[in-house]
Amino acid sequence: MSSSKVNVAKGLEGVVVDTTSISNVHAEKSQLYYRGEEVSALAKDRTFDEVAFLLMKDRFPSPAELEEFHVLEQRYRVLPEGLLVVLKGLKAAHPMDALRTAVSYLGAEDLDRTFDNDPATNWDKFMRLYAQIPLCIAAHYRFSKGQEVRKSKLYLSRSEHFFDQCFGEVPNELTAKAFEASMILYAEHSFNASTFTARVISSTTSDLYSAVTGAIGALKGPLHGGANEQVMYVLEELMDSKDSVEVWLAQQLKDKRKIMGFGHRVYKKGDSRVPMMQYYLEELSSGPKGERLLGVHRELERLMRDQKGILPNLDYPAGPAYYLMGFDVPLFTPIFVMSRIVGWSAHIIEQLANNRIIRPLSEYIGR
Repeated sequence: MSSSKVNVAKGLEGVVVDTTSISNVHAEKSQLYYRGEEVSALAKDRTFDEVAFLLMKDRFPSPAELEEFHVLEQRYRVLPEGLLVVLKGLKAAHPMDALRTAVSYLGAEDLDRTFDNDPATNWDKFMRLYAQIPLCIAAHYRFSKGQEVRKSKLYLSRSEHFFDQCFGEVPNELTAKAFEASMILYAEHSFNASTFTARVISSTTSDLYSAVTGAIGALKGPLHGGANEQVMYVLEELMDSKDSVEVWLAQQLKDKRKIMGFGHRVYKKGDSRVPMMQYYLEELSSGPKGERLLGVHRELERLMRDQKGILPNLDYPAGPAYYLMGFDVPLFTPIFVMSRIVGWSAHIIEQLANNRIIRPLSEYIGR
């Protein structure tokens, strides 16, 4: 059969596969909207908890609803002892592999609700993962360092609690604001690879835990969520290199290597999330290490813009910002999961509300 009969869009590029009211990646404006709200304004004026509620419920919470949200999240700030044993046994694994396993474990343990996709049940499952994914990341991090997990402190915010669980202390005001902003900017992004994976799994009427587990597997890839890790590896290489950034880039382009953190399938005029994250990166870049990092970061961005006409995406400032906050590079993508669990869950619930199994066709080109 000749492939000329079908116009195959590789990677589904440009193909609209469904409708959504959760977010709008406006290509012409190079803007991102959550439920009609521009994301940079949300990152400036709202907390991550408020944005999470907006994405899940299509409205901002009242003060009473926000307090109830906090109480439920805090109630779930404890991991099963069996899961802690599993995470300790996986201390040498990549944090994304450990986190994928942890979410699968939590789903397997939730015996009474395995196939329960009632909206109220899925809201509670979401809240459990919203609270426990940061605990899983922090527990695995501490085990990898030969340390034990810390006792939860219910009076801390979710972001502050994550830092305390990892490092034994809460962040300063600047770091806390930068981290919250990154959480909001990463929370949702329409039908990206991991979100589409979650929707495909949900369309089979599988459970929320299975859909999130699959989404984590998709996010791990360097061409998706893992890009923020790869950005930092590039910047570390440049900081250690005896060659100039220009010489390094010329060799990379000659070898036809992809420069991570640049370009985007949808945004052609620049990623609207970049300016705010870039602002926080620059604010965090005090001291010799930060200044050196920021120097090569700016130079690589300039060269990519001038020589290739390619602009940075969110991963480019987010990776080094997490580095300056004190996180090991392999933690960057799990931190992405801490944020994107909101977008995934909103899409899972939206898919189930008007479901039809996602089953595209293919064109056969064999003999």
